[in-house]
Amino acid sequence: MAMNNKLRDENLDFLFRGILQLQTMEECYNFFEDLCTVSEIKAMSQRAVVAKMLRDGHVYSDIVARTGASTATISRVNRSLNYGCDGYDLIFQRIDAESETSAAGSSDAEDTDAQ
Repeated sequence: MAMNNKLRDENLDFLFRGILQLQTMEECYNFFEDLCTVSEIKAMSQRAVVAKMLRDGHVYSDIVARTGASTATISRVNRSLNYGCDGYDLIFQRIDAESETSAAGSSDAEDTDAQ
């Protein structure tokens, strides 16, 4: 059973519906600053970076040096990557796809400018 089934309730549904309403990076910054402490936001962002570095094949010592994350945090994130609900991989795929689309758009613009 996926962990999200244990977490699911109407309060979290309300929170997640609210998050899905955010449309810009600035709106995300504003909402999360209102919702969380700075430490909580930084901890979440650290976990996301740790997950990306693990997916990209970095070793623990490199991750500790770059992020300051403890080996316990890295292990927990690694466990989520291997046995979790695939949430990290979903966002990585979408960020990569968005980056590829943006890169293609800018090279198309450069090609048009060159003509």
